[in-house]
Amino acid sequence: MQKNDLDDIRHSLAHVLAAAVRELYPGAQNAIGPSIENGFYQDFDLPKQVSDKDLPKIEKKMRELLKKWDKFERKEVTIKEVKKEFAWNKYKIELAKEFSKEGKKLTFYTSGGFVDLCKGGHVKSMKDIDPQSFKLDRIAGAYWRGDEKNLMLTRIYGIAFGAKKELDDYLKMVEKAKRRDHRKLGRELDLFSTNPLTGAGLILWHPKLSVSRNIVEQFWKDEHYARGYQLVHTPHIGSMDMFVLSRHLSKYIDSMFPVMLHEYIEGESAPDYKVDEVLKPMNCPNHIQIYKSRKRSYRELPIRMGELGTVYRYERAGVLHGMTRVRGFTQDDSHIFCTPDQVIDEVKEVLRLTQYFYKVFGFKDYQAYIATRPKKYLGTPKMWNFAEKSLEKALKDEKIPYKIDEGEGVFYGPKIDLKVKDSLGREWQLGTIQFDFIQPAKAETTKEEIEEFWAQKTFKHKFKTKENLTKYLKRLGRGFDVKYINKEGKEKQAVMIHRVVLGSMERFFGILIEHFAGNFPTWLAPVQAAVLPISEKFKKYAERVAKELRKENIRLEISDSNETLGKRIRGAELQKIPYILVVGDKEMKTKTVNVRKRHKKTTDSVSIKTFLKRTQKEIKERK
Repeated sequence: MQKNDLDDIRHSLAHVLAAAVRELYPGAQNAIGPSIENGFYQDFDLPKQVSDKDLPKIEKKMRELLKKWDKFERKEVTIKEVKKEFAWNKYKIELAKEFSKEGKKLTFYTSGGFVDLCKGGHVKSMKDIDPQSFKLDRIAGAYWRGDEKNLMLTRIYGIAFGAKKELDDYLKMVEKAKRRDHRKLGRELDLFSTNPLTGAGLILWHPKLSVSRNIVEQFWKDEHYARGYQLVHTPHIGSMDMFVLSRHLSKYIDSMFPVMLHEYIEGESAPDYKVDEVLKPMNCPNHIQIYKSRKRSYRELPIRMGELGTVYRYERAGVLHGMTRVRGFTQDDSHIFCTPDQVIDEVKEVLRLTQYFYKVFGFKDYQAYIATRPKKYLGTPKMWNFAEKSLEKALKDEKIPYKIDEGEGVFYGPKIDLKVKDSLGREWQLGTIQFDFIQPAKAETTKEEIEEFWAQKTFKHKFKTKENLTKYLKRLGRGFDVKYINKEGKEKQAVMIHRVVLGSMERFFGILIEHFAGNFPTWLAPVQAAVLPISEKFKKYAERVAKELRKENIRLEISDSNETLGKRIRGAELQKIPYILVVGDKEMKTKTVNVRKRHKKTTDSVSIKTFLKRTQKEIKERK
């Protein structure tokens, strides 16, 4: 089934859900109900509290309504008609007023006598929906319009597919995913934690996962050095001016900067400290300052500058999720400064590097997307066409299939997004290759940009008047004027490419834990082997084995507690340690170890030297 058809099914079911809830809970006001990945949701302002226990009752009512509904009737209406029809629903009135101001058509869609304000996207007939192909999933809270100042609404989520079998397959996958949840495994395997005292959305890496992270970071550094990258370190905070110049502050102040901004300290007992530094949400402006620390010749280009740089971005508390959605994270961030002639070759090199990394970590299935020019963009169409064609040519030359993500580029340039599928078939975005026309250029501040800044409370508080703000922005200008000296000795603007391969260490490890279900391959495992003496009598031999293996950098632990051997073996298995080495009388006499490989019931007695040789080969080949 095509994605558009599924979207129509899911959105149609959101209408049915709204009708069912309004029948069961008179006085309920339905707000929005879009289709989403794997299903749909509907937001409600309810007269009474509901819980997950109420979902079967609501689902039953939905199936009753499905039998009575036929097709959706569309009708264009005026704002006056909306106010009359939905006098009881403040959310529909608010949406209608907003749509009217934007010049959008207002439309009613009716089926089974249920009328809703909606822009469309429905099935041709409700008979196209299999009554057994959907299921209500859960209830959550959601602020109206995503604004924490607004009322918290009740959001009911549903799952929906084209057929019952697809739903069943999805539900089985969800159960598997629950067992692999990185938050659950993080606790069980003692990998990481979060704590309100250290801050929401900030990860505490425990010793075990820190071992794995150090291995990945060293691998990352080695591979980048080998490919001509220059690795740098930059500060965690930066001047506000820098992010005004880069245009990030005006564009992302509400989604990245807010709680990270320093405030003025006011009061009789304390001076008024004027603080103009912010926690950095990205590394690129700092890399530009390193590039600009001296004049650059075309002979030096391309300059590939990389950093495992820690950044901080404001995420609403409701979307924080373990390691995969955080407020502080370390990006495997790099920026390439080059000439226009070097662009395609540089993009191709990044694609090759990215494919190599994905292969090493066991991601065999991935998809490239070219995100093209959005409605609101900076730069010229000529620049955008050049960049989009360059990205497309690089993908074609590397024989990488791709799809077009129409209008999904960032305001400063198009990009390639690389999304991998994990072992459960779920898609995750990791790599990005992003053109940037804006930061490397130098420009005057426009009237629109002044208005954009003045609309922010932070700038009103800081500058007091629009005149003061205007003077500041006019003096500062926009962009960094990133140049190189060409063959003729003239200054030319450099091309800048942003790129990440893994994304962030936090998110990447969250994905990796679930991809491997906590069973890290031997080269990445925090503990590679557990040595278990059968009894206290063989403890010294176990220590001798451990010493010999540690000498060759095998990471291991000795399990010599008073528990039975069976319990200790079970404990090592639960900790997902790749190898369990049992030693007793026979092993001590023959200088061997009895090897049990993770998840295998059979064992193998081999010399310490043989075990070491096998394991080192496995680690070296990163199997």
